[in-house]
Parts: sequence; structure tokens; C-alpha cells
Amino acid sequence: MGLLLAFDKDKIEAGCDEAGRGCLAGPVVAAAVILPPKFKNTVLDDSKKLSEKKRYALRDIIEKEALAWAVGIVSPEEIDKINILNASFLAMHRAVDQLGVKPEQLLIDGNRFNPYPNTPHHCIIKGDGKYLAIAAASVLAKTYRDDLMLEMHSEFPVYDWDSNKGYPTKKHRLAIREFGITPHHRKTFGIQPDQLCLDL
Repeated sequence: MGLLLAFDKDKIEAGCDEAGRGCLAGPVVAAAVILPPKFKNTVLDDSKKLSEKKRYALRDIIEKEALAWAVGIVSPEEIDKINILNASFLAMHRAVDQLGVKPEQLLIDGNRFNPYPNTPHHCIIKGDGKYLAIAAASVLAKTYRDDLMLEMHSEFPVYDWDSNKGYPTKKHRLAIREFGITPHHRKTFGIQPDQLCLDL
């Protein structure tokens, strides 16, 4: 069975999802996507289930066919100040802020959300594998974040961000132990050397 197009077909819905919550480095990036009423795509799915090639091909389709789409970014400094959960919600809010079409409700991937002003929302666990708009948001969030991590990799290649995208792989953790942290690392994520030894 394919993914669902609408939670409520009589309302303008924006699907929202984020990428990068579990990373040690880089921003958290969220996207909001409003798809047209007759949108169809048999390949679109949770971005984690798709190859990189498919994600980028789908990004082109989503950006071309969506009624509106936008990406929101929250920096590592902001993550350290407000915690990663709130940062994820803030990134989604920033994405919704930029939509050229005002949604009548939001479909949120996950089980929690800070309400967006004057807009009802529905939290849907594993929503990126159930609703096309959330899956579309997951693809945009993932690809735009990957692009940012590739840019950062060119500045700090020892951390292997071109392949781990900031996630806590063994090579990433060993590089932190050897070279310390960068301005792109999240300081509240237990990555200082004295804590690092416990995780290797």
C-alpha cells in the first residue's frame, strides 16, 4: 500500500519533518511541504529508506510540483541553548514561517510538537512512512542538511562528515578525541574528551 496523500482532504496540509537530531555536529534542519491535491509518486517514502540518488531525484520533483515548500535551520549554538528537542520544533516553525501558502493544519513526524501559532497540528509516529507530505519534508530536510555537512567537510575533513554527516560514528568520535571539537559541534552532546572515553 502506498503512502497517504491527505489526513484531511478538505484542508491545506503541510507535512513537517527534520534531519540531524542525533548528530554530534552540524545544524538540525527541517522542511515543510504542501503537496497539490492530486500529487502522485510511487517512489517517495521515508528518506531513510531511499538511496542518496533517489533522494536528490525526488527533491527536484518535490520542489517542482509542491504548492509550497521551505526549509528551516537551527544552528549548533542554538541547539546548545534550547536543547535538541526544542531546536527540532523551532526548525519546523522556521520552515512553516517561510511557506508561500498558509497551511490550515500541520502533519508532524513524531509524537511531540510545540504548537505553531493559530494552526492546528497532528503528531504522527513514523509519519514519514505514512503520509506523502511528511515523506517529502523528510527528503528535503535530509538532502539540504547533507549539502550543509558536505560544505563543512571541506573545511574540516578529518571528521569524515562527507560520509557520516555529523553522526557519532567511531571515526568521528576518534577524530574528536585527536583534534578536539569545531564551532560546528554541539557542546551539550557529551562529546568532550573526558566523556568520550566512556563511549568508545
